[in-house]
Amino acid sequence: MEAINWRWATFADLSLADLYAVMALRQRVFVVEQHCPYLDADGLDAGAWHLIVKTKQIVGGLRVLPAGARFPEMSIGRVCTAPEVRKMGLGREMMRRAIAKFGDRPLTLSAQSYLRRFYEEFGFVVVGDEYLEDDIPHMKMTRAATRPNSRPPARGPVA
Repeated sequence: MEAINWRWATFADLSLADLYAVMALRQRVFVVEQHCPYLDADGLDAGAWHLIVKTKQIVGGLRVLPAGARFPEMSIGRVCTAPEVRKMGLGREMMRRAIAKFGDRPLTLSAQSYLRRFYEEFGFVVVGDEYLEDDIPHMKMTRAATRPNSRPPARGPVA
């Protein structure tokens, strides 16, 4: 395996090539692999922090939305890895990094139901009943803040 580069970026910090690669990866995983036609370009990426996982190409990523964008709390979403790098712990490391950066605040996510135990490993708990999102069973999960509130990151995303 090549060296892995982990990088947090705002939307404005993403190069066009990286933005294209992120969108292509998300479509490959969520639309093609999961047979789920949905609008990935939902207008929320511009206000999000993006964790980009790259070897020679982008192989994983997630986004963190500000409070109020999707849920009252900050939320983690679009967590994905390319099929060829699965079972290497990249998903767990992405979640660890997201919690390290934003875990001082409550976090919410809309988890695909089959990933419940994965997110429970990081302290997320189910809130409410299972529901369909884009015809895939999901559940809302939240995680309490782990440290006293601190200042937001020094440089936030530009909406």
